[in-house]
Amino acid sequence: MVKSLKGRDFLTLADYTREELLFMLNTTRMFKERFYSGERIIPMLHGRSLAMLFEKPSTRTRVSFELAMKQLGGFTLYLSWRDLQLGRGETIADTARVLSRYVDGIMARVYEHSKIEELAEYSDKPVINGLSDLLHPAQALADLYTIMEKKGDPRRLKIVFIGDGRDNVLHSLLLGLGVIGAKLFISSPKGYDPDPWVLKRFDEISAETGASYEIIRDPIEAVKDADVVYTDVWVSMGQEKIADKKIQDLSPYQVNVELMKYAKPNAIFMHCLPAHRGQEVTDDVIDGKWSVVWDQAENRLHAQKAILALLIP
Repeated sequence: MVKSLKGRDFLTLADYTREELLFMLNTTRMFKERFYSGERIIPMLHGRSLAMLFEKPSTRTRVSFELAMKQLGGFTLYLSWRDLQLGRGETIADTARVLSRYVDGIMARVYEHSKIEELAEYSDKPVINGLSDLLHPAQALADLYTIMEKKGDPRRLKIVFIGDGRDNVLHSLLLGLGVIGAKLFISSPKGYDPDPWVLKRFDEISAETGASYEIIRDPIEAVKDADVVYTDVWVSMGQEKIADKKIQDLSPYQVNVELMKYAKPNAIFMHCLPAHRGQEVTDDVIDGKWSVVWDQAENRLHAQKAILALLIP
């Protein structure tokens, strides 16, 4: 029996046990089933408020959290970083102290991961990581649910990430699979391996769960007999100065029809979006028979409801 998660922060999936993570995933399933049965509003958070703090722009994170909160009976405040006193020099610590006196939870989308950690340190209310340069656990929760929904137990699957191994979504997916006890294959060029902090946390988790990862430089070799093929953009916001080098280094790792032919016939293709079509993925893959990208995007809504319902007191 999982103890209440009320009041907990959601900074990384590594902060949760396997039982707690599976509880979140089962809650995601419950919300999706009730959504499709006609229960669009489940007022579990009636009267509660969520501050949504954005240093980086967003489509899926903003819309999914805003609708999730409203479908749970609560309401949201959209707060642009530059429109607050943060943009004029007020500290993150002071902002966290003030916001936690006003609202019941804070979701933040920031550049540096240290900012989300500082918000959590000084906030009395749950802080949810809506994306940082290091991690994107809200996306990874929806990704894990999508894999389980489409293909079953991740521990029985060959899951492959192709592209930039330093990607924040890859980091969170790796940690989530680590908590569950599964294996992830990563195909990226030299110099693009996952962040050492993430690998250290993974090693700590896998010592208990039996999870593992393997880095395979050759994308064809990595994708052979894959059940799940995942990629993400090569150039994230804030990386424009190194865009040309990254595109050149990662061009052999494009997910196209020729590469997908090496996966299992019933393999699925995943991408967290937005996609730079023609770079990391071709149109005939993201729009093709393998793609579950749009179901994956929808699942952000149901996963966000699980996070909010379980954590906000």
